[in-house]
Amino acid sequence: MRLGFDLDGTVADLQSALAREAVQLFPEIDPASLPRSAAPDSDREHTPYARSDEVQVERVSISALTSGQQRDLWKTVRSRVNFWETLDEIEPGVLERLYAVASHRRWEIIFLTSRPQTAGYAAQLQSHRWLVAKGFLIPSVFVVHGSRGKIAEALALDMVIDDRPENCLDVAMDSKARAVLVWRDEEGKVPSSARQLGIGSVSSIANCLDILESIGRGDAEGDGVVERLKRRLGLKPQAGEPPKQIPPQPLLAHASGFDRRR
Repeated sequence: MRLGFDLDGTVADLQSALAREAVQLFPEIDPASLPRSAAPDSDREHTPYARSDEVQVERVSISALTSGQQRDLWKTVRSRVNFWETLDEIEPGVLERLYAVASHRRWEIIFLTSRPQTAGYAAQLQSHRWLVAKGFLIPSVFVVHGSRGKIAEALALDMVIDDRPENCLDVAMDSKARAVLVWRDEEGKVPSSARQLGIGSVSSIANCLDILESIGRGDAEGDGVVERLKRRLGLKPQAGEPPKQIPPQPLLAHASGFDRRR
């Protein structure tokens, strides 16, 4: 199985790193209001909806900073040498666990990020070094710009795990991959549009791995683990149902409390 994992806000604690920088620049700002993940220099940060073509989804506010303050913050971040190597894991030890599970299950993992360049090494190399330092050996890192869905389709990913609802929307709309939203806030605040589009949610990466491991346990004679995982997670359409003509079925419903009602 081919899995795509976002970095910032999903496994990397960007919020704390930005908070450290922001409190120096803007002492009056509440650090808790800063984004868990961000895509600087993106027009989508200034629009009320993540998409406006087929489905409109209200964006979740990611920051109390003004546009000018965000520009100043990212200017400072870009000046930091190897800034991306200074981040902590959100869930300590989860990358080491992910590496062990992926190696045992023979999953292919690709890390996706829209990180901008900073002083020091290239963002891709910083991300690679950070992942290795946290226990995920020999990572594949893809610095991307644009629709995560189109990228997921081009890379033939089966699943994308991301903390941003708009990225999950892109995956649901532009690819056959299953989107999984990592939602660490209150369950009741999960965007209703995510449920409508069949985007499942998990409370943590550890929670996601627990579910995937439990589904993959045991061997069925004549039936590969990967194929059984795909069917159980809804990664294959039902017979006679083209994947692009029906909304995806909710994934990991028992983990998020989602039901199957549209």
